[in-house]
Amino acid sequence: MSTTSWIRWAVTLGFALGGFFDGILLHQILQWHHLLSLVPGMDDLRLQVLWDGYFHLLMYVVALVGLIGLWRVQRRGAFERGRPLAGALLAGFGLWHAIDALLSHWLLGIHRIRIASPDPLLWDLAWLAVFGIVPLVLGWRWLRRQGGGGASGRGSAHAWMLVLTLGSAGLGGWALMPPPGQNLTTVVFQPGAGPREVFAALDAVDGRLVWSDRAMGVVVIAVPAARRWHLYRHGALLVGGSGAPAGCFAWSRI
Repeated sequence: MSTTSWIRWAVTLGFALGGFFDGILLHQILQWHHLLSLVPGMDDLRLQVLWDGYFHLLMYVVALVGLIGLWRVQRRGAFERGRPLAGALLAGFGLWHAIDALLSHWLLGIHRIRIASPDPLLWDLAWLAVFGIVPLVLGWRWLRRQGGGGASGRGSAHAWMLVLTLGSAGLGGWALMPPPGQNLTTVVFQPGAGPREVFAALDAVDGRLVWSDRAMGVVVIAVPAARRWHLYRHGALLVGGSGAPAGCFAWSRI
């Protein structure tokens, strides 16, 4: 089997990891955009979250294809670890962000990195540079040196992957922290919940309605941070600023 075979599958896996990084960090944790944020007629938050789910399902399929390909190559012994493998993964990671910028941001215009920014192009370019071009160049350089990395090369590759992982986790943890003094939060209620259920939930947590969509399925309320968790007991599916686990588990009730 040719050398490029395992590289192709490793790049495929890295591509899927780039998609997961984008979706988890930007769609769910930072909530800067959804997959179809700028598509006309897609202003229903539940519909946006549904398409985010389809996107992650597609990334699972791509990751599975890459893993199966790598497993088959590994059984034949035509597989390199250490820096070459990390380089291929980084190249795939960067390739995802390059394609996403060109296709989703600028050609199709279905979303931007930070839609609420007064200068979204600046965010697009910065994100492309940091998470697209840098990993692509670094991964390509490591692949050019494949076979000559040795133990020190593997250590360097592992260190870079560790930095990337810790950096992503740190950004996620920082994003979960609400702004100081901010008592507003966005709440998504179960399908079928109406004004009666929403106001009952507000009374239970001593909250105040600030804004709602037409069906009152998505509302913005003023509520003390310590009482946000209690909204899950009163029909909420997702509560902004309460952390991910309960919100994710609540969606299983649909």
